[in-house]
Amino acid sequence: MGSSEDNINEPLLQSNTQSPSLSSYSFTTKHQSSRELERILSDDSVPFLRRLPAATWIEFKLLFYLAAPAVIVYMINYLMSMSTQIIAGHLGNLELAAASLGNNGIQVFAYGLMLGMGSAVETLCGQAYGAQKYEMLGIYLQRSTILLTLAGVLLSIIYIFSKPILIFLGESPRIASAAAIFVYGLIPQIFAYAVNFPIQKFLQAQSIVLPSAIMSTATLVVHILLSWVVVYKIGLGLLGASLVLSLSWWIIVVAQFVYIVKSESCKYTWRGFSLQAFSELPGFFRLSVASAVMLCLETWYFQILVLLAGLLPNPELALDALSICNESIWPQDLDLSSNSPNPH
Repeated sequence: MGSSEDNINEPLLQSNTQSPSLSSYSFTTKHQSSRELERILSDDSVPFLRRLPAATWIEFKLLFYLAAPAVIVYMINYLMSMSTQIIAGHLGNLELAAASLGNNGIQVFAYGLMLGMGSAVETLCGQAYGAQKYEMLGIYLQRSTILLTLAGVLLSIIYIFSKPILIFLGESPRIASAAAIFVYGLIPQIFAYAVNFPIQKFLQAQSIVLPSAIMSTATLVVHILLSWVVVYKIGLGLLGASLVLSLSWWIIVVAQFVYIVKSESCKYTWRGFSLQAFSELPGFFRLSVASAVMLCLETWYFQILVLLAGLLPNPELALDALSICNESIWPQDLDLSSNSPNPH
């Protein structure tokens, strides 16, 4: 018992001065700005009020460099789901209600849980990067992906039985049946979450945010075009809309992974797949669950609101109206996205 407590009090990582230098990374401009900010703030020969505007501008640029691309990534993720609901809405009122219930009543549950568990990587990768244990970032990425994939298997069971679950919660059987069809197409999306969220935190810990923003923006264009073709031209309806949404998430995942493998920026933090990722999973799981609980409380409130709307006397109309007013979740996405780490 004593040794266990000692292990808890030990630092997670020890600084490794033998780690390779990351001077080849493309952070030169940002590092120069950091040094310039430190120089301005420590220059006592200039009055504080005269130093403040210059220091504020430099700090704003540093934060904008990290936060703006992260905001774009989360907004694009939201826009893909929103565009899917809009396209489903053109199929009819029932389809819009089903997409709203499936996307915001079922999918948000998985989104909050997976994003929360994946956020554990944010803390550990930041510590590893600061301690110059660069190879551990790749290990944490793989370890988190393994745990989230296992969680995805359990979540897929909820997706498969979404129709009886929704009916048990009091939703209209007609809407629940249509929503279940939509949810079936979102099952691949769960496993895209399992890879995507650890990758995002892995890249953010290294202040690599712009590539993800570019990939997400390009994927949004592809997503809208594919959705139009699959839903309206091929005629796959709700199932086609949700399958395209899942495919779009996987496009982002594959693009980001290719970037990690091929980019010089990640050559020290990604050393390939390792069996070490399967070690210490119980401790990593506890940290992931703790992280998930905090975030789930922020994301599930909207899911509860959608489920309650489905209990109203005219559930189809209520869900349609709530889907149209879905922009209420935007401030939450802005808050989540702008909270990107800066380990430097």
